[in-house]
Amino acid sequence: MANNNQKIPYKIYLSENEIPKTWYNVRADMKNKPAPLLNPGTLQPMTAEELSAVFCEELVAQELDNENAYIPIPEEIQSFYKMYRPSPLVRAYCLEEKLQTPAHIYYKFEGNNTSGSHKLNSAVPQAYYAKKQGLKGVTTETGAGQWGTALSMACSYFDLDCKVYMVKVSYEQKPFRREVMRTYGASVTPSPSDTTQVGRKILAEHPGTTGSLGCAISEAVEVAVTNPGYRYVLGSVLNQVLLHQSVIGLETKAALDKYGVKADMIIGCAGGGSNLGGLIAPFMGEKLRGEADYRIIAVEPSSCPSFTRGVYAYDFCDTGMVCPLAKMYTLGSDFIPAPNHAGGLRYHGMSPVLSQLYDDGLMEAVSVKQTEVFEAAEMFARVEGILPAPESSHAIRVAIDEALKCKETGEAKNIVFGLTGTGYFDMVAYEKYHDGLMTDYVPTDEELDVFRAKLPKV
Repeated sequence: MANNNQKIPYKIYLSENEIPKTWYNVRADMKNKPAPLLNPGTLQPMTAEELSAVFCEELVAQELDNENAYIPIPEEIQSFYKMYRPSPLVRAYCLEEKLQTPAHIYYKFEGNNTSGSHKLNSAVPQAYYAKKQGLKGVTTETGAGQWGTALSMACSYFDLDCKVYMVKVSYEQKPFRREVMRTYGASVTPSPSDTTQVGRKILAEHPGTTGSLGCAISEAVEVAVTNPGYRYVLGSVLNQVLLHQSVIGLETKAALDKYGVKADMIIGCAGGGSNLGGLIAPFMGEKLRGEADYRIIAVEPSSCPSFTRGVYAYDFCDTGMVCPLAKMYTLGSDFIPAPNHAGGLRYHGMSPVLSQLYDDGLMEAVSVKQTEVFEAAEMFARVEGILPAPESSHAIRVAIDEALKCKETGEAKNIVFGLTGTGYFDMVAYEKYHDGLMTDYVPTDEELDVFRAKLPKV
């Protein structure tokens, strides 16, 4: 609990010198390590050599590292981080007052950079290592557009070509996000497209599809492996990405420690797992080492419920089935969220690291409907003065729900959630909510069974 002798400021800022100098690798403290990626042809664990055909060499080393708890952050990356880090930890006094709750609510705000989200934390290292390797450029996918925007910025800074495959429904709904990417020099293609073999195959099998992250990943990987001097980079799911995002949690914990505050629960939205994994990293580390205990809650959309309704099994990371197999909570690589699904959090699977932690009972997961999410987003915007991204608003929804439970019990719990970014490029979704056109589509068990039945037999 907080030290009552100290008034907690609205915004807790660390100094520039307090920005983390190392990333924290939670896998080093996990008793049960995440299952290895498998070669889809041999079903054997992927080797560094095999992964290096797709990813940058240094990122492969980080991907496979289960032993080193702390990985030094190169000075060039630290210098870039200083342009927008440390990010503030905010005490949500106005939201507490609105809810009339005894709970103390804190949020880590990651939207204070041009990309508008936490994604820049991993885009910078990935672009840096690509440049250091002497590559011409990188390829990637993006859902709502935050990752594509962040990577475009990072590639521009390091003078790398950037080819982005954007989920078609987001490409059409979010033209301004697309234009930010193009401003930073990236080429942006709606996915699935007719520019790749796998894209043409998906279009033939699913005519009129609005796309998915799985589709876009397949296209980006194909372009990377067929163009010399290019590698593929991913904005979520992978071990390396969660590693880079640990700066979020390390700063959050340092800010809380500064004022003697111990979190009771940590809440984060969950799509592929990068924000959540980064936010909870040092707290989970303490939990794994038996030093402290926390309630950790992953929040996902009811329309894409990987944790709460998925299967823990090996599955393809992409719809085109050209990527390695990962053991994760998955809905099936063919799963495509309904067209009315707003925002990101539309990946069919979940980070292998988070999947293992969830399966071990070290964290919880809940799913929420999108009209409830936007109701929470609107309340937050009106009282806290920040228009939140739809993804972030999933965490806001559950933070509000937990604060209201504290109102019923009279408990003054410390609630910490991740505000991953701003929603200024998501106004089509807000418009649908305000006009009463937003609906709550939840897939039936019968619909999900179709995709589960196609899981590879491993």
